Amino acid sequence: MSAKQDHPFHLVDPSPYPFLTSFAFLIAALGGVFAMHGEPFGTYTLGAGLIALLACAWGWWADVIKEGNKDKAHTPAVQNGLRMGMALFILSELMFFFAFFFSYFSSALIPVDILDGFWSVKEGVFPPEDVKTFNPWDLPLINTLILLLSGTTCTWAHHAIVHGNKQEGVKALAITVGLGVMFSILQVVEYGHAAFGFSDNNYSSNFYMATGFHGLHVIIGTIFLAVNLVRLIKDNFDEKNHLGFEFAAWYWHFVDVVWLFLFVFVYIWGR
Repeated sequence: MSAKQDHPFHLVDPSPYPFLTSFAFLIAALGGVFAMHGEPFGTYTLGAGLIALLACAWGWWADVIKEGNKDKAHTPAVQNGLRMGMALFILSELMFFFAFFFSYFSSALIPVDILDGFWSVKEGVFPPEDVKTFNPWDLPLINTLILLLSGTTCTWAHHAIVHGNKQEGVKALAITVGLGVMFSILQVVEYGHAAFGFSDNNYSSNFYMATGFHGLHVIIGTIFLAVNLVRLIKDNFDEKNHLGFEFAAWYWHFVDVVWLFLFVFVYIWGR
């Protein structure tokens, strides 16, 4: 005899993925540490951990999609909870980048010899005099325009989905994914022309940490949008139920805003 559910919340079924994901993270972390210490098996361990993480992500998120599409478990109350969770996640990502900006502004506004002989910084000079920075009006400007355009096409896709126009939504979302791929390619090209290395000085380390992790977020966001493109083609979304795309759009706009701060303060002001 089954009990009647008299609340709008979703009580999830037991899942192995939280445990398996934690274990995959452990393997990947250990592999990364071993690889950085030159252990011959470190790279293989890191690769195995990353593959396990991808497999867990695929299975876990497939379950979430099934719960929403097939089981109809994503009631309005559940959707509000999921939105709150995504908002908190993006807030945590904002704090992540805040740490990089704090380090950057600390070095820029109070440049001193913190690590004498390793990261030498002439007091009052940032970036260091021997650092040749990027021209912000070259590739960085092009990438800025690409991301701004991608934010526009992402909004276009959202508008099309809300109004039930699948064809327009697919077109706009495909353009957004293409622009994300283009941004990543141009950032690789930019790094290939860099006149400084990661560990040369505190400017270069701050530069690569901030822009590199942003680039990683662009790749993640592009994958996020590409998955939603496939789901849209398969009619997983309608006018009222498109939470997965909504979260991808939130994440993409967050990535856009972070890049604008990077462009203004790291590329232009930091010159």
